[in-house]
Amino acid sequence: MKHPIIQDLQHRYTTKKYDKTRKIPAEQLDIIFEAMRLSPSSINSQPWKFIVIESDEAKQRMSETFINKFQFNQQHIFDSSHTILFAHNPRYSREDYAEVVDNAVEDQRTRPEDRDKAFTSFLFAELNTDETGNNSNWTKAQTYLAFGNTLHTLARLKIDATPMEGIDIELVNKAFEKELDGYQCEVALAMGYHHPEEDYNVQLPKSRRRLDSVLTRI
Repeated sequence: MKHPIIQDLQHRYTTKKYDKTRKIPAEQLDIIFEAMRLSPSSINSQPWKFIVIESDEAKQRMSETFINKFQFNQQHIFDSSHTILFAHNPRYSREDYAEVVDNAVEDQRTRPEDRDKAFTSFLFAELNTDETGNNSNWTKAQTYLAFGNTLHTLARLKIDATPMEGIDIELVNKAFEKELDGYQCEVALAMGYHHPEEDYNVQLPKSRRRLDSVLTRI
């Protein structure tokens, strides 16, 4: 199929070795960050926080979280252009949703006189909240929508990436406790440009399940 979207997704793959001499240009970073911000979420909750690791100090901190496990991902932190921590709010509250509602009023999506009515949608969050106030399963699911949207954006920009659930969650959340400010990170994304000689995965053909095994039309 020759459609540009399909061609870009065929081009996308999990990078195994980065060219550390290449950095993502500032104008493309702006596109990536704005695409992340525009990601969809249930009731437009946006229960996420994105921590961009780009300084040498932050890269060193992130590198040190691989001391116990997942060392195969450690070098991506130094060699890729940037690493992003995708974090979710494990206790998303009505007060958190108020920011969303007030932004909608400011953006003229919701009329000021309808502000109180807009909180009706918060029922969806309450349905996914336990008796202790924890709704992390729901907010994590929303954050993965942003994660997937970011991968698609990178594919369209021809920027390489490595999704990393292979991180030490406990150490990452401890190392970036101040920046996360109560949010929980369970997945990260390295992005940059693959090494032209040392990344074996770029040469391998893409393989997916056949369409008729995953799609049913009724």
